[in-house]
Amino acid sequence: MSGVTSPLGRRERNKQAKLERITAAASELFAEHGVDEVTTQQIADAADIGTGTLFLYARTKGELLLLVQNTHYAAALERGRTAAEAATTALDGLMALLTPVVHCNRVQVDNGRTYLREMTFADPTEPHHAEALSIVAQTEEATAGILAERTGISADDAATLAHVVSAILLMELGATINAGSSTEELVASIRAQVAAILPAAQEA
Repeated sequence: MSGVTSPLGRRERNKQAKLERITAAASELFAEHGVDEVTTQQIADAADIGTGTLFLYARTKGELLLLVQNTHYAAALERGRTAAEAATTALDGLMALLTPVVHCNRVQVDNGRTYLREMTFADPTEPHHAEALSIVAQTEEATAGILAERTGISADDAATLAHVVSAILLMELGATINAGSSTEELVASIRAQVAAILPAAQEA
């Protein structure tokens, strides 16, 4: 019957179970110790698999971090989308969208900065990296949607401005000088910069 999803076979269920164990183990170890202090052997042991099996799912610690953080960032983006719906101005809508992403990045500062570095410079054809870039693209699309709807600018101009907003966000989160800044300070800085580039006639 069309429209009915076939149940996963045993092999696929085993692969999914291993992926879930790897993700859970890496997430816990990275959160507790930071990505630089964790070895792939520790992750494999915690996931109860061999290191050879681990490398079938992620070849490096960087890819493991992308695997873990992509899940968190996707969830943060969804929270932001929901929060933005209740905002009444373009600036408030944008900050409602972006603030959960900032909080997600700052759960573990070093991990957040390493994630951004991996996302920016790693192999874009690697699946976890490609997923990270997809989340960035989705964030920009949501940003452009808010701008077009609440400032009245064209879709093309909104897309261009969304790319600038994305650059502000990534620079503030990734800059070494901001490593010791609080989440509240970063949110305030991002808000001030975004306010400065919004169409003046639309955002008082």
